[in-house]
Amino acid sequence: MSISIAGGYQVAEALHQFIEQEALPGSGITSNSFWNGLASVLDDFNPRTAEVLAKRDELQASIDNWHKENPGSNELSEYKKFLTDIGYLVPIPSASQISVDRVDPEISTTAGPQLVVPVNNARYALNAANARWGSLYDALYGTDSISEDDGAERSGAYNPKRGQRVIAWANQFLNGAVPLAQGEYADVISFAIVDGALQATLNSGSVIGIKDPSQCVGFDGDEASPSVIILKNNGLHIELHIDRDHPIGKDSSSGMKDVWLESALSTIQDCEDSVAAVDAEDKVVVYRNWLGLMTGKLEESFQKGGKTVVRALNPDRIYTAIDGSTLTLPGRSVQLVRNVGQHMKTDAVLTPDGEEVHETLLDAMVTCLCANHDFIKSSDQPRNSRTGSMYVVKPKMHGPEEVALAVDLFAQVEKSLDLPKNTMKIGIMDEERRTSVNLEACIAAASERVIFINTGFLDRTGDEMHTSMYAGVMVPKGEMKNATWLSTYEDNNVDVGLKCGLRGNGQIGKGMWAMPDQMADMLATKQGHPMSGATTAWVPSPTAATLHATHYHEVSVSDRQDEIAKRAPASVDSLLEIPLAETGRNFSTDEIQRELDNNSQSILGYVVRWVNNGVGCSKVPDINNVGLMEDRATLRISSQLLANWLEHELISEAQVRDTMERMALIVDGQNSHDPDYVAMAPEFSDSLAFQAALDLVLKGREQANGYTEFVLTQRRRERKGQFA
Repeated sequence: MSISIAGGYQVAEALHQFIEQEALPGSGITSNSFWNGLASVLDDFNPRTAEVLAKRDELQASIDNWHKENPGSNELSEYKKFLTDIGYLVPIPSASQISVDRVDPEISTTAGPQLVVPVNNARYALNAANARWGSLYDALYGTDSISEDDGAERSGAYNPKRGQRVIAWANQFLNGAVPLAQGEYADVISFAIVDGALQATLNSGSVIGIKDPSQCVGFDGDEASPSVIILKNNGLHIELHIDRDHPIGKDSSSGMKDVWLESALSTIQDCEDSVAAVDAEDKVVVYRNWLGLMTGKLEESFQKGGKTVVRALNPDRIYTAIDGSTLTLPGRSVQLVRNVGQHMKTDAVLTPDGEEVHETLLDAMVTCLCANHDFIKSSDQPRNSRTGSMYVVKPKMHGPEEVALAVDLFAQVEKSLDLPKNTMKIGIMDEERRTSVNLEACIAAASERVIFINTGFLDRTGDEMHTSMYAGVMVPKGEMKNATWLSTYEDNNVDVGLKCGLRGNGQIGKGMWAMPDQMADMLATKQGHPMSGATTAWVPSPTAATLHATHYHEVSVSDRQDEIAKRAPASVDSLLEIPLAETGRNFSTDEIQRELDNNSQSILGYVVRWVNNGVGCSKVPDINNVGLMEDRATLRISSQLLANWLEHELISEAQVRDTMERMALIVDGQNSHDPDYVAMAPEFSDSLAFQAALDLVLKGREQANGYTEFVLTQRRRERKGQFA
């Protein structure tokens, strides 16, 4: 069933009902305004979107032909001239400084972790929004951050030995983040607020303050014996919870029962890579949860310990400021929304001719309509954006022309919904090569809206391989991280962001830590992201956000950006260095098979949940049973590598099929505990999931830009048809 709207467009009944009955009421937008606005956006931007997609195909065809005509060429000057001649490389703009206003400090000025979650999962969406604060004690105790040696195991009831290690770790953290005037936090026996300052009594009898008194900004409870003390370092807040009657507090000399950290400052609520939304029914779930986040009314009930638990958005946190006034801190992370890339279409709205429309256009209108509920809240209601902005992350844009198209789209959406100019801010995901090599021009094209750029290894590598598919044999996936182009890419993103003025105006981001069970390794290595000058980096869970927050206390990103701004900028020439295997390299049979096994298992493990269960992001065990948080970017890199090796006859189609069948047995075994799991073996020809995985490799060369969404969407729709 569909409903006809202005312009002859047909809207799926489920979506129309959601808009009319849920999204419009209370938004301040009339039904006619919205539907007329949507029709106008589709009239103008459906053909324009088709044009930029056609240009992508034309450029890719030209690059393919160049590599075929110049096999093995490594003459960079000729290659750059060719890319310039076809319009792939564009001139650096004379003016690229950004000029944005109404940006919340969590995005503009304060550095800290960022979560990315599928917005169609209400529980995940709420967990992420509420991950603004997290218990450091819980994060340390419940993960491998603290060694389990010598009787400090995690299992069973509370382990006092492990607890003491947690307390010692936290005390050392505090010594570095908010140092005392003398001594250490392990020496403190009591805290008090005296004459507007934090005072600590040490076990030696000395009464001291903190080295920088301004770092104590508030408290809760009595001044003589506060229950909570609020500290601040590098823009991030820390709560010391004091309770001598608590089982943990009684074992602490100061009575400290916990340390809470301001953790995920922002969250990307994802409509794209981590979501499997293939029809109007799925899109309504996506939009409904985003609406609930914007109204503040999203709730989710679930069973835990035999009881029903209702999860909702956390309120703000209210304390007494150090000067006696009221101190209010946000209780939730600032929510960004990642719209779908413009290469995808949806059957939720059809043209008068019955064609699907570009999904990103629908996303822009509906997610902005939902955000209007946040804009019109009264001053006493907790808001997502306290500056009246909406933050839209736009993925998979190719070059400044496509960024400019997004800017035009946002301007028309604002006009349709009667919003102030530049209400919709834009996040540019630097994950396509044509964007990387033209990043300054991309930022210039959105100079009044851009508040975010980031890097993403998996998608960017997938595009690197697809763009240069016919240049030669690519190095194995594990060797990509040592490639010249990749380190240049990471540096270039920061260099260009600083040059264009993102500092103090927006986020410079880095990619995901994919191993949620390996927090000790994350603590040991992810400090590299703030050290790189990035103001945010992605983490896979609220627990990981709390642990990663410690890195932003250890590193002043602002100071690092001062240092980085003085270095020589990264070279575009190095960005264009294709990661090909050395000429004459002889891959051993075992090496080839290992790469086939690893990538095939990775593809199958993710695809089987996407196609059969509609799960777009989950912890998927790799071939060594290490759980990895995976979304579609994982498929892109793995499928494009195997497609490249297939093209250059390093592997055969028969090998791919044989490996896929063997790996399907392993994946089936890894999921055997799941009563809802549908095995792929032994009837491989009947398994839509298996066929989808096979298609991603065997048809990988012909997939536009190496994207996996087309195959997955088709097979998921077929699977839903089987249910129907």
